[in-house]
Amino acid sequence: MSEISEIGEFGLISRLTKDLKTINQSTIKGVGDDAAVLNFGSKQTLVTTDLLLEGVHFNLEYVPLKHLGYKAAVVNFSDIYAMNGRPTQITVGLGVSKRFSIENIEELYSGIRLACERYGVDLVGGDTCSSMTGLTIAITCLGEAKKEEIVYRSGAKLNNLICVSGNLGSAYMGLQLLERERIVLRADENASPAFEGREYLLERQLKPEARKDIIEQLRKAGIKPTAMMDISDGLSSEIMHICKASNVGCAIYEDKIPIDYQAAVLAEEMNLNIVTCALNGGEDYELVFTCSLDDYEKLIPLDDVYLVGQITKPEYGCKLIGRNGEELTLKAQGWNFDH
Repeated sequence: MSEISEIGEFGLISRLTKDLKTINQSTIKGVGDDAAVLNFGSKQTLVTTDLLLEGVHFNLEYVPLKHLGYKAAVVNFSDIYAMNGRPTQITVGLGVSKRFSIENIEELYSGIRLACERYGVDLVGGDTCSSMTGLTIAITCLGEAKKEEIVYRSGAKLNNLICVSGNLGSAYMGLQLLERERIVLRADENASPAFEGREYLLERQLKPEARKDIIEQLRKAGIKPTAMMDISDGLSSEIMHICKASNVGCAIYEDKIPIDYQAAVLAEEMNLNIVTCALNGGEDYELVFTCSLDDYEKLIPLDDVYLVGQITKPEYGCKLIGRNGEELTLKAQGWNFDH
């Protein structure tokens, strides 16, 4: 393994970004100057930033660096898709402690670059510095959208349908599985991780994907959501954000929430309530959106899109309707690494 000190900050940047080719016409100048130069013409610029801290957002005992790089990029892309836009460029900031080798950081960057290749995004700059507290990753993503296509949180209207993509709670159950096996291995280093048959849950936690395909489906179907968010902190938290911004209430039906079979089985095995995990687990990076009742017929044929509720009057509040018709008030518990 090579020490980063052998080549220094600029040598590392040069090594990580060599042979980067830009693929978007809006990228006028990428890596190699004081700032990237972007030209969006008639389109609106979208910008989002995510910060990931070792020991808070990820644990390197079980998170491969390439997966971490991929995930760090993809979660930013997801925010742009949640605005009904298209991610186009990212900058990457790294805080690196001396326990990491050049090869370690190259592995991290290989994941970031793979995500950029798969989603058609340019890596155009960033910064690196030494850290006393492990690894820190800060990614800023820029995107573009026509002004009339951008979707905000504040557009939900009374009687709008509430839909989600994919399934919920799987990423959280993947985390519970990883944490459980980490504890087992600490107690017995000869033990083998019990991951067989649960690979999907691990993938949802370690290598999530942004739902570019859902945005494309909606566009082809002629559906413009009235409000939209990506589900990073759990469905409960996100729908409450939409309701607050839109000054409306909501009813989410428990039996309509899409849940993966593997996630449900593991939750029962670990004595967890899978609906609670789906509502509050977070890190699924699915989309929750609202749309007009008039779009109902267009929604039915869409793949991996599920109708889970409806928008109500603000005085109704945000409610979960149980399987027997009981009403429970939703709480925005969000996601916490320690839980």
